[in-house]
Amino acid sequence: MKKGKKLTAYNNWGYVFAAPFVIVFLIFSVYPVLRTLYLSFTDLKVMGDAHLVGFANYQRVFTDKFFWKALGNTVRIWGVNIVLQLGLAFLLMVVFSDIKYKMAGLPVFRVLYYLPNLIAATSVAFLFSTLLDWRYGTFNIMISQIYKLFGARYNPVDWLGSVSTAGNTIAVIQSWMWFGNSFIMLMAGVQGISRDYFEAAAIDGAGRWTIFGRITLPLLRPIMLYVAITSLIGGLQMFDLPYLMSNPASASYGSIQTVMMYLYKFGFTAGTIQTGYASAIAYALFLIILSASLIQLKIFNRKE
Repeated sequence: MKKGKKLTAYNNWGYVFAAPFVIVFLIFSVYPVLRTLYLSFTDLKVMGDAHLVGFANYQRVFTDKFFWKALGNTVRIWGVNIVLQLGLAFLLMVVFSDIKYKMAGLPVFRVLYYLPNLIAATSVAFLFSTLLDWRYGTFNIMISQIYKLFGARYNPVDWLGSVSTAGNTIAVIQSWMWFGNSFIMLMAGVQGISRDYFEAAAIDGAGRWTIFGRITLPLLRPIMLYVAITSLIGGLQMFDLPYLMSNPASASYGSIQTVMMYLYKFGFTAGTIQTGYASAIAYALFLIILSASLIQLKIFNRKE
């Protein structure tokens, strides 16, 4: 009995060591989520008493044309971003995983490709806002010089101020920032596949595209599912670059305002704060992301 009591007392110390993490998690993670859920059913503006209004905020969200426009902008920017991001990551993965043409220096390339992901979004936004300035930006100046070589005249493009170019420009910058992360994930998945499969297929005379389609892709399904879902979640929560690189007074603002920017307007912008409505937008976005993620999960897990 003595030994049992000592073991019980000894094991109880585990709760003591885990308590700080659990307390911090409950205060800073669980409580804000539950508090936001509660506020989404209230008419709270800024401060003061909050009165329950049922599902009125959610009804307003799903009938708000500006919310749907912001969601459309988000999906459009994310769509261009994900095609470029995963396309480039897949291309690099095929090149570096080809057993016939073994590429040297993979660790160096990994670092180089991942570097943009380590730069703060504020720095990236400032850098590209300067480079893409329609009057004095380096990008327009370089294109103008190329046009001059061929005797043509170039009209500077307002890359971030034009409705036709602003969204795609931000999508390309997002792709540049994140393709390295996707590449590293995919390469980790490829390196987890036994080399025996590739070597046996090569001996049998299978081409690189046959190997890629019949061996690499099927065995990469778990990591592809992870990349697809995390990219979707991150894309629909897009905020930093569009917010930092946009100007509310510009003509393009309405075409690049994302859902998170719309939420920020009602949650934190002076003069338009409606905390209850902003909370409902947050949970509406959560439901949309959850639904889209479940659809992706079903597509990837379907039986062939």
